[in-house]
Amino acid sequence: MNKSYFPITDETVNPLRHTVSRRVRFEEVDALGIVWHGRYPSYFEDARAALGERFGIGYKVFHSRGIFAPIKIIHIDYHLPLTFDEPFTIEAVLHWTEAARLNCEYFLYNQEGKITTTGYTVQLMLDSSGEVLIIPPPFYREFTEQWKGQTLQCRESGSPTRPQ
Repeated sequence: MNKSYFPITDETVNPLRHTVSRRVRFEEVDALGIVWHGRYPSYFEDARAALGERFGIGYKVFHSRGIFAPIKIIHIDYHLPLTFDEPFTIEAVLHWTEAARLNCEYFLYNQEGKITTTGYTVQLMLDSSGEVLIIPPPFYREFTEQWKGQTLQCRESGSPTRPQ
């Protein structure tokens, strides 16, 4: 599955990507030794939170500005099982949108590099009173301008990021 859940056109700004490595823990598997299906949303969050931190739009940034971004939609497609103690990676891909929302898709790869699970989330932006925002807040608009201009600074290295 290499097809994106979100439409990509020639005019679309390149998505932002970040990958996290993990190993399946005992508490995450069922009696058959495979990851229980209900664990995958937390895997998605591991990668989504790391992506946000890397690009300076983590949960604390939103919270400090009185903005909340709850998940409105989550979708998961299971392709292959992950098993106890198996190393795997989770790639989070944040897709460009002009709207006050976060469109993120996820790819989980097993130790052989095969896709085991794919999915996506859509998060809406709310103000501190719980009202849905129609346009992104100023700090996020500044972020998207840097993203569009390919001048984002990564937290790890401090060097400009070239979205892929």
